This record gives sequence, C-alpha cells and structure tokens, in this order.
Amino acid sequence: MGCLHSKTAHLHSPEDPSTALPDSKNPDPGNGGDDVDQECQVPAFKEYGLNELRRATHEFSTDYIVSESGEKAPNVVYRGRLENNRLVAVKRFSKLSWPDAQQFMAEAAGVGKVRHKRLVNLIGCCAEGDERLLVAEYMPNDTLSKHLFHWDKQPLPWEMRVRVAYHVAQALDHCSTENRKIYHDLNAYRILFDEDGDPRLSSFGLMKNSRDGKSYSTNLAYTPPEFLRTGRIIPESVIYSYGTVLLDLLSGKHIPPSHALDLIRGKNALLLMDSSLEGQYANDDATKLVELASKCLQFEARDRPDIKFLLTAVAPLQKQKEVASHVLMGLTKNTAVLPTMLSPLGKACARMDLTAVHDILLKTGYKDEEGAENELSFQEWTQQVQDILNTKKFGDIAFRDKDFKNAIEYYSKLVVMMSVPSATVFARRAFSYLMNDQAELALRDAMQAQVCIPDWPTAFYLQALALSKLGMETDAHDMLNDGAAFEAKRSNSWRG
Repeated sequence: MGCLHSKTAHLHSPEDPSTALPDSKNPDPGNGGDDVDQECQVPAFKEYGLNELRRATHEFSTDYIVSESGEKAPNVVYRGRLENNRLVAVKRFSKLSWPDAQQFMAEAAGVGKVRHKRLVNLIGCCAEGDERLLVAEYMPNDTLSKHLFHWDKQPLPWEMRVRVAYHVAQALDHCSTENRKIYHDLNAYRILFDEDGDPRLSSFGLMKNSRDGKSYSTNLAYTPPEFLRTGRIIPESVIYSYGTVLLDLLSGKHIPPSHALDLIRGKNALLLMDSSLEGQYANDDATKLVELASKCLQFEARDRPDIKFLLTAVAPLQKQKEVASHVLMGLTKNTAVLPTMLSPLGKACARMDLTAVHDILLKTGYKDEEGAENELSFQEWTQQVQDILNTKKFGDIAFRDKDFKNAIEYYSKLVVMMSVPSATVFARRAFSYLMNDQAELALRDAMQAQVCIPDWPTAFYLQALALSKLGMETDAHDMLNDGAAFEAKRSNSWRG
C-alpha cells in the first residue's frame, strides 16, 4: 500500500508536476455488480517462514485462537499480525495431517490461485518440519454461526440472510469456473463477515483437512448421503451442504435435514422459519427459499440443482441490494484496529496531537537525511550557498518558534533554491500548512517527502495526519499502517 498506490495520488506537487504520483487503480469493492475483481487488492500468494508466523500469533498463543471450537478444534485457526502489520488468519493443521510437505504446498498453491471478492482469499502457506499452516485474509466480524446461533444484540435480519445465500452461491460458482468444484464441509462456520459486513466463503474449505482425512467434521446427520455410502464427495455434495446452510438461514437453528424435509413434505414449511424474523419477509419469498433448500437436499445427487440454478433462484429474493451489509447487521463500519507498532510520531499523528508532532519534528531535525547538511558545507562557498543556508536557518527558527506562516514562506523559497530537494523541509512545511488549516497542501508536501525518501515513516505519518484533517479516515489508517510497517522493517534491519 502506501502513497504510491494511494487514492490521493492524483494530488500534484505545486512545485514540481513531474513528480506527481500515478493514479490509483483500486477497484470499487462495492456490494453490487459481479464484475469487480479484488485480486489486485489481495497480496500475492507466498510461502511464509515458520518463525514469522510464530511471531505473528505470539507463539500460537491460546489468546489468539479464533476457531469456534477453540483448542478442541482438529485444526486450530489463529488471528495473527504480520511484520507489515497486516492482520491474517492462520490455520494450523494437526500433526501429521499432511506428511508430504510438497503435496501440501502444491495443494495450497492451487487454492491460492483462486481469487474472488466473495472468498476469504488464501495468501500463503508454510511447511517446515511437522508444521503445516495456511494464511488467509482476516475477517473481523465473526462467522455466520455466531450471528445465527449465538447473537448478542440483534438476530440476523431476513435481507441479510438472503444476501448470505446469494454471496455463497457466487463464491461457489466462481470456484466451479476455476475448476475447484469440491468444497469440503460447507457449513455456517465457513462463512465469515469482512470489515464491511459482507459475507464471504472461507478458502480453507477448498482444501482437505488432511491428505487422506475426512471431508466432513460436522455431525453425520448433516453430511450428504453419498458420502455416508462411499466416503467420497462429488460436486453435487456441495449442493447438498448448501441446502443445509439454507436451513440454518431459514430457521436460525441447526436442524437435521431429515427433520426439515418431513416438515416440508407435510406442508408445514413455514414452521421452519425463525420466529425472530416475523414481519420481515413475504411468505412467497420464504416459501421459494424453503423449496430451494428442499431441491438441494434430494437424496439422489442427480436430482439436485446446479450452482447456476441457485444463483437464478436466490437473486430475485434480494429486495434491499442498495443497503450496505454493515447497516443491515447493525455493525460499526470502521472496525479497523490501529497498528500496535507505532513510533511516538506515529502515535501523535494517530491521535492528532499537533503539539507532540511539532516537538518530535524539532527534536529529529535533519538526521534522517544522511549527509544532507554536510553536503552543503563541502560545496564551493558562493553567495548562493550562503543564501540557501540563511533561508534554511530563518525557516528553522520560524518553525521552532511556531511562527508557521513565516516558516512556510522561508521553506517555500528554500524548495526553489535547493538543487536537491529535502524530505525534512517538505515535512516541516507540511506541518506548517496543517497549522494554517491548509490540509490539502500539507498532504501534497508529505507526499513529496515520501518521493525524496520512499521508505521514510515520517512521510507516511504526516500523510495520515493530513488525510484525517480532510476526513479521509480509511486512507489515513492505511498510511498509519504503512508507516508502522516501514518502522518495523527499519527496526528489524538494525537488529540484524
């Protein structure tokens, strides 16, 4: 991420248009439209080192477990924070689940190629010693199981349940087109909600829990009949499991399919419905979803519909497509957590403490620009150099004395006079602009400081401060993350 791929990249420097940063190419991850591809927003699949994942999960601390079954789960999932400050979910397989490391890596890499906005995308894996680990995007808003069966504030509304059904069908359809027609153990635990409240299907289910292990961890009452007969699953088995998820959505309970089918055959289908949904749906719509569940749960695999049929059947039932998921669910939109590795300057920018920012910039001086002052002293002593030094001196005095209007004036002269631009001068002028309520000019100068020193955390932190002033909180948070990532990188290089 960072300024070079920022939504603010169209803001040009007033001094030098040639240093303007390229326009963002971020797609709109909005709720509607199926042609949005988030692949470019997802990190490339890679192999992680075991030590990095140990650090990310605090040595696989039990405090970081997010699996619904906790430590009792056969394959435990942890929340982790990578060195670049990205939050991830790390799935740790039980010992000897995949004895052949190469086979595990090949399988994981295949799943890692599948990218879609309706999937919790897989971004990496690790196979060192006996450890087998998968790394995926982190979803901060829990599972469908939690929202259906263990809700705190409000039951999941009808419209959101229909959206879940449609998004999951979209995810399965994409997997099928990518020749990933088998999804293992589809259930309410496999569906998670992202920072926007949109439901996504876990990519972990595209991979078996072990090389030769079971494909279903849930109660046998919910497994497809053909799996009970042969121990194998086929693409139609995924449709059966989708039917069990529809039952969960309709009833708000985990009802065995056989019991549900008895109610449907007895024309008591509406008895399935979650009583908390009363008044939220038309009976015709509920009946259509019940009938779709019944089709999916047919005993013979050949009698079940295909995925395209699911999409066609569910799409017309969506009546509030324009309403954002987080609104329907009653979630606070900004669920992002501030990075924990911020330096004092980063923390001051995060809390918009301008006095602290000024003090830190004063104490830091020009030390982040290696040799910048010495370079001047060794130049041929001319009147021009003397003018540069005097202008810098007056600008620094004005900055120290919080005379920010004069600081802007002197630093602006200095920018024009200097043959080599100074990141610190841009940073100080950026702060001076902020103190004069000129946030957009401050942002441009902070961006120019990053052009001078591309990995300078101070430049990112000042961009975050300016973006916050402009009301662009999401971008501000991204900048804080990027600054923290470069801070961590510097710290690690110093230790090494």
